[in-house]
Amino acid sequence: MLLVVSCSGSDGSDGEQGAQGLKGDTGAQGLVGNNGVNGVVGPSGAQGTDGKDGADGSTGPQGLNGDAGPQGPAGEDGVDGDVGPQGDVGPAGADGIDGEAVGLPGPKGDKGDAGVIGVAGPAGVQGLAGTAGTAGATGSTGASIVRNIPVSNVITTLDATGDVGSYSSVTIGADGLGLISYYDATNEDLKVAHCSDTNCTAATTTTLDATGNVGEYTSIIIGADGLGLISYYDTTNEDLKVAHCSDTNCTAATTTTLDATGNVGFDPSITIGADGLGLISYYDTTNEDLKVAHCSDINCTAATTTTLDATGVVGRHTSVTIGADGLGLISYYDANNDDLKVAHCSDTNCTAATTNTLDATGNVGIYTSVTIGTDGLGLISYYDITNGDLKVAHCSDTNCTAATTTTLDATGDVGRDTSVTIGADGLGLVSYLDFTNGDLKVAHCSDTNCAAATTTTLDATGIVGWYTSVTIGADGLGLISYHDDTNSDLKVAHCENTFCSPYFRRR
Repeated sequence: MLLVVSCSGSDGSDGEQGAQGLKGDTGAQGLVGNNGVNGVVGPSGAQGTDGKDGADGSTGPQGLNGDAGPQGPAGEDGVDGDVGPQGDVGPAGADGIDGEAVGLPGPKGDKGDAGVIGVAGPAGVQGLAGTAGTAGATGSTGASIVRNIPVSNVITTLDATGDVGSYSSVTIGADGLGLISYYDATNEDLKVAHCSDTNCTAATTTTLDATGNVGEYTSIIIGADGLGLISYYDTTNEDLKVAHCSDTNCTAATTTTLDATGNVGFDPSITIGADGLGLISYYDTTNEDLKVAHCSDINCTAATTTTLDATGVVGRHTSVTIGADGLGLISYYDANNDDLKVAHCSDTNCTAATTNTLDATGNVGIYTSVTIGTDGLGLISYYDITNGDLKVAHCSDTNCTAATTTTLDATGDVGRDTSVTIGADGLGLVSYLDFTNGDLKVAHCSDTNCAAATTTTLDATGIVGWYTSVTIGADGLGLISYHDDTNSDLKVAHCENTFCSPYFRRR
């Protein structure tokens, strides 16, 4: 018997797969066993019995292992590898299509100068006591958006039916209530949760697509028609898909495949362009490129697709928003150089773009999320793999040809699954995973450039905080969706104040 053994090179660690190792040398062939002795010829010409088979030759030595492929970038620790959680799209309050915007309180006027004290007049004769007037009705309680007295962060489990809640994305619907898209890993379906109140203490959940394994890498936005539009990955067919909600509560949806040319649709992010149509950034796995799809109508029943960056392995962990110039701005990861990059669309349809590297200090740029600040410039949150830190990049101009980068949190391994939005106070609010402690954290920027931030742990009950997504609710407070890994549930956190911090005190 001939036995040949060869070994392939070992794979790289999770995440971007390393190149396959060289095939090991073929083992030497074993010696051929001796032939058995011929049987004695029987009478009458009958054939003698067959001789016994010779013993098998010894197994040849095992071929040498091929060289190990280079280690890929750190993969996502969780369901199905790396995730590009979807950040809140578009500048806070600028999404008129997202329903009624919450106005910010006007600035407090300066205190007037004290008047000159007049000369005291002579004391008058005291008059008779008047009859007591009728007590007036109690005035209504005033409401504050920006500087509420702390109560408590509201943490709620919205869906606990199986392993649910990964790849979550949250926005605010036309009814002023949260709408969350997410993946049901147990049934391999796309689901949505419609919040029952502003704090999202309960929700109605609906399965929107159950045709095969669908629903990973979700991203949700409210369209110009006031209805939800969700981009996601069809794992079964390796396609980019969208679901257009049929009503405000998204109790049903029409689903469409937008790109089926190879393995496409990883890490999609969706926003609404200046033309009122959906714009989706995503990764083309087959060609290792950054692509974009521009919807042809409000329902996104078709789209024009374009490759924006094909220089090496680029386009994972995408996030898209619309800049102050009305053009798309996309943040993403350059796996070839381990850098954070950005693409600025050249037109509304994003048929071309100018690309720039924003951070090349070490291995940086996964889990990106982009929004537009009150200064009209891009603000991008992302993870520094080399140092295990949360970082932000503040664009220097509308096209984001350069940026100032800042480390916001370096306490342990922090900064995975980031999502950024602009709060009611005009400052950035970033949700992210504290991988060291398995907690959900938030960083509140101290200024428009986010040159520093106050960080707070919002949920530390078990292993929580995966796949975070943050938006600002109709009450002007942060609403964060995320995955509870310990219980495999979808959870939300409603911030107690603008700072999303239990330590805030009124001055």
